[in-house]
Amino acid sequence: MLSEVIKVFILSTIAFVLAILLTPLLTRFLYKYKLGKQIRDTESAPIFSALHAKKSGTPTMGGLLIWITTAVLAVLFFYLSKLPHLEIFKSLNFLSRPQTLLPLGVLIASGLVGAFDDYLNVKKIGPKGGGLKMYHRILIYTFIAIVGAWWFYSKLQWEVVHIPFLGDFHIGLWYIPLFIFVIIATSFSVNETDGLDGLAGGILLIAFAAYGIIAFAQGRFDLACFCGVIIGTLIAFLWFNIYPARFFMGDTGAMSLGVTLGVIAMITNEFILLPIIGLILIIESMSVIVQLISKKIRHKKIFLSTPIHHHFEAIGWPETQIVMRFWLINGVGAMLGLIIFLAEKMF
Repeated sequence: MLSEVIKVFILSTIAFVLAILLTPLLTRFLYKYKLGKQIRDTESAPIFSALHAKKSGTPTMGGLLIWITTAVLAVLFFYLSKLPHLEIFKSLNFLSRPQTLLPLGVLIASGLVGAFDDYLNVKKIGPKGGGLKMYHRILIYTFIAIVGAWWFYSKLQWEVVHIPFLGDFHIGLWYIPLFIFVIIATSFSVNETDGLDGLAGGILLIAFAAYGIIAFAQGRFDLACFCGVIIGTLIAFLWFNIYPARFFMGDTGAMSLGVTLGVIAMITNEFILLPIIGLILIIESMSVIVQLISKKIRHKKIFLSTPIHHHFEAIGWPETQIVMRFWLINGVGAMLGLIIFLAEKMF
């Protein structure tokens, strides 16, 4: 058990160091090719535009640092573990078919799609020059979720859901739409949360740490290591993303990490805890949904701007204050989720 703990921390540290070393290369690349984010115009989002006009042109696609570093380490240690007489690399390999192959696959696939969307935004291609529309993104999330659901149901014969304190339930084919819903909801929520310097990165760091602990407690050590690697890269990313951000996460980060978080919640079979562990993600997405419904039915807005972090900006809260308070709220939610998980194990 101790060796597995050490493995998680070693891989997390390696991921952090590698991501820090890669950051100058990524930054030079983003600035060289002028891959700066385009802020929505005053006509479509007057409040948002007024609050964030100064950020226009800040490099986006910083999420490349996270998923590329994770993918490089996973593949590198997998192949190094095949070399004879190098036991240390065998002990650091965390790529396995039942635990980490699917999370790594969706991380890379959705990261590539997100990078394409970021490129469209930078080049002002698409509706109002803002890249893909939300329903286009949801269609992409749905496709990735369908592939993941098929993998779980057909390849892993997974159709059991766990409800804390109530037990396991066999739901058969209903597992597929449930899987799809969880992935879409998580991806949408992360995408909406990525709006302030350091906000999404901090929330995701907390969520992946919580699920890393859950995976470790379940004996899914490769998955715990996978979460640890993502945590290491997120710490490096946040070093440059906290206010004032040197670069933004972009859809290549938000999309890939949102999909991956949802998949990990399903692999651990603790997706019921996801709304608690990712409390801010739920609050952010619900604020958008409530605002849209209110505008459609009442023809009035509830919030000055959504997602809700922009509402707090509009009423005068400093950006750093919003981010730190949201981190704290999500930290409390994550601890509550872990308490529920551990309490069930004990009783």
